[in-house]
Amino acid sequence: MTGEARDVRTVRVELGERGYDIHVGPGLIAQAGKYLEPLLRRARVAIVTDETVAKHHLPALAASLDEHGIAHDEIVLPAGESTKSFAQLEKLTEWLLETGVERGDLVVALGGGVIGDLTGFAASIVRRGVDFAQIPTTLLSQVDSSVGGKTGINTKQGKNLAGAFHQPRLVLADTDALKTLPMRDFLAGYAEVLKYGLISDRDFFDWLEANLDAIKAGDDAARSYAIVKSCEAKAAIVAADERESNVRALLNLGHTFGHALEAATGFSSKLVHGEGVAVGMALAFDYSTRLGLCPSQDAVRVHRHLERAGLPCSLADIPGPLPDADGLIALMGQDKKVVDGKLTFILVRGIGEAFITRDADRGTLKALLGEREAA
Repeated sequence: MTGEARDVRTVRVELGERGYDIHVGPGLIAQAGKYLEPLLRRARVAIVTDETVAKHHLPALAASLDEHGIAHDEIVLPAGESTKSFAQLEKLTEWLLETGVERGDLVVALGGGVIGDLTGFAASIVRRGVDFAQIPTTLLSQVDSSVGGKTGINTKQGKNLAGAFHQPRLVLADTDALKTLPMRDFLAGYAEVLKYGLISDRDFFDWLEANLDAIKAGDDAARSYAIVKSCEAKAAIVAADERESNVRALLNLGHTFGHALEAATGFSSKLVHGEGVAVGMALAFDYSTRLGLCPSQDAVRVHRHLERAGLPCSLADIPGPLPDADGLIALMGQDKKVVDGKLTFILVRGIGEAFITRDADRGTLKALLGEREAA
């Protein structure tokens, strides 16, 4: 049947009374009403999306809600990282209040990580907290930002520096939505998939090496498996450390570097988030190798896989000027994981063996980041 959810797999995020399901599979947007209806106190939702996603997916979502007798209001925001701002947060918050959203209502985020992060943050503060659901439409949001309850916006000081932990009630990861993604956006999400193998699952990394071509070509089974494995990995870490007091920081492999590089490029199209993470992960392996922690062949293997995927893996791959090494380190100092002025890095002893450290060797770090200047 057209629109029927086929071959759907479910991953549970175990957080007691705040636990929720992640459903992964094709056709889920067209069946969203069925999944959302049991969560509703009254048959009404508020949908937040962006201009690009609305063209592709808002009609199917609206039709599914109509089929189940669920009234809906929609706001369509500009697409792009710049939407994660105080200005758009104010606009969205005022709109939610104007439409009469109540504490027991549900707000639905339909879009990628920008929409999910912004909507979750707004939901966390409107009337001191309303429920929300994630319908992520990009690979990056399906495997990372929609899961785990981190919400937020960017500030002039850096990425995601204003926000809140606010868990969704449900996540619907429709794999059909990935067919509308430009390849660059899909690959940016693939960097986050790869991250899970590099953190703690060498076998998954081996599988990704063997199945990269199928994933890029759009093989449904390969893509679904990669998403489910990623969600399982993140769900387990979130259940163990919801508010990132310890092990959850491992999920930031590559992000200390990547967020600084995104800030250095003005959160622009020069370097989208997943690309920043890709370069950041390569730098984390290079840094770990120089510190004598990681076998050089593992770093080479990671570089080769990123290159084969079509992702940037060095500072030289980033267009335009960058700050010098001191400037990049200063941007890293705005990272949310800084403790007592010390940078927190996720480093590796090899593929699948990530660990957390606050004892970074600044001299080695500066030398690594300064190589582009001399190139």
